[in-house]
Amino acid sequence: MPSFHNGAVEIAYLDEGEGDPILLVHGFASSKNVNWVYPTWVSELKKNGRRVIAFDNRGHGESGKLYDAADYEIATMAGDIGALMDHLKIERADVMGYSLGSRMAAVLALQAPQRLRSAILGGIGIGLIEGGGPGENVAQALEAPSLEDVTDPVGRTFRAFADQTRSDRRALAACLRGSRRLMTREEAAAINVPVLIAVGTADEIAGSAQALGKVIPGAEVLDIPNRDHMRAVGDKVYKTGVLEFLSRRP
Repeated sequence: MPSFHNGAVEIAYLDEGEGDPILLVHGFASSKNVNWVYPTWVSELKKNGRRVIAFDNRGHGESGKLYDAADYEIATMAGDIGALMDHLKIERADVMGYSLGSRMAAVLALQAPQRLRSAILGGIGIGLIEGGGPGENVAQALEAPSLEDVTDPVGRTFRAFADQTRSDRRALAACLRGSRRLMTREEAAAINVPVLIAVGTADEIAGSAQALGKVIPGAEVLDIPNRDHMRAVGDKVYKTGVLEFLSRRP
């Protein structure tokens, strides 16, 4: 698996296919494989003539593990996207995130819009700017001795997922605490790249997609019917909607 360094942090990535590039940024406690390869996003996008790049976020998958929350500030994590584009000599690309990955993509869209042909924000709604997402209860669940010691239902969900993906739970807890800074309503309203917001209608973590769509100028909203935060990722409606959105980019 290829990798590169952004500063002292080693980032593992995949780079497959040919055509216009799209970067995929996975969610918290996930990985490029769990979020994008296994649910067939990579193969579907390649079949549609795209060059597909996906990486393991710092603290996740095969990338370097860090245990200081300060190393996971959301702008720092967003910088890993731009650093990978620089490493691959890609000036501009579509970027699709999911959950935490969408928060990273939104920060990049705000700070370096010239790098983004479009931003697809999966698994995040108004939670981008108003609370939402996993909190300290999840960090404590990750640090608990075992799943049996966790009583908080959201904490149990994320702990079970982290155990299933054999993640470094201490690195994840640091990531969660370091990446909590929300985008302000004014920052979100200043995003001026084409945006698609895609959220499951049963997602209780992301917050309302429609509410976020009213804040980001010109944003399109895609409802993923009857899917919660964990099960929306591989949904056919999600894939079809994203491919249709991408087909309309100039």
